[in-house]
Amino acid sequence: MKVNFSKYQGTGNDFILINNIEGLYSDLNLSQIRFLCDRKFGIGSDGVIIIKGNANHDFYMDFYNPDGSKSFCGNGARCAVKFAGDLGLLANENLSFEAIDGIHEALLCGDDVKLQMSYGLMPEYVLSMSEDISPSQEAFFMDTGSPHFAVYVDELSDLTTSNVLSFGKRIRNSSKYFEHGINVNLMYVHGPDTLSIATYERGVEHETLSCGTGATACALIHAHYRDTSVRTVLLKTKGGDLQISFERNSQGEFSNVHLIGPANLIYEGSISI
Repeated sequence: MKVNFSKYQGTGNDFILINNIEGLYSDLNLSQIRFLCDRKFGIGSDGVIIIKGNANHDFYMDFYNPDGSKSFCGNGARCAVKFAGDLGLLANENLSFEAIDGIHEALLCGDDVKLQMSYGLMPEYVLSMSEDISPSQEAFFMDTGSPHFAVYVDELSDLTTSNVLSFGKRIRNSSKYFEHGINVNLMYVHGPDTLSIATYERGVEHETLSCGTGATACALIHAHYRDTSVRTVLLKTKGGDLQISFERNSQGEFSNVHLIGPANLIYEGSISI
């Protein structure tokens, strides 16, 4: 089978986008998905996104991690919106689409996409576990369409790839999280509304240059536990800057959570699988 594809990136998080509106690629299997993501033998990416038709919304986004597992992906969703716009599938710049975690609204503004994230769950403080983290280290959990574990670090140099991989693998493969997996984030505070983050992603099983659901989780964790007055947080990732905006009610619950950042076409091509 010959597959036509486009490759996009959102702050260094790269994805293979496939237009399946006409149903041409409905027979793609997990082995083929994994092949497409392989950086040595396939195209190489942090995931595959298949755009399908949807009767009630602009499209359905079907996202696969490189290991074939499925989840929601924030940066991938932003790239999907840009892809759909480039294909001429959108009636206007305001749109909605369906994904594994429900309905999302988005706004396409040139190369930037403002994506409404799922919300409802609050961040949780995670008790220290001797096999996972040192007893003195604060840890937090939040599900933003994908589950995230996050800790603060004292130095910006703690965000080195070697440290992210060492710590991320330890948490992701711990007895508590091994079965279902978890994404692991390290956060460094520059100021009340600015964080640098680095993320180890399940499914990729490596550090990625950026993670949209991770950026959202880190911003909301920080706003809930550290700087409760902020309503916008700048997230500096290794692949570029993302912005998280949100509102809070009198009980401190989050609403109108948006992930904002660029999404760009890298190249288009075809591959036989």
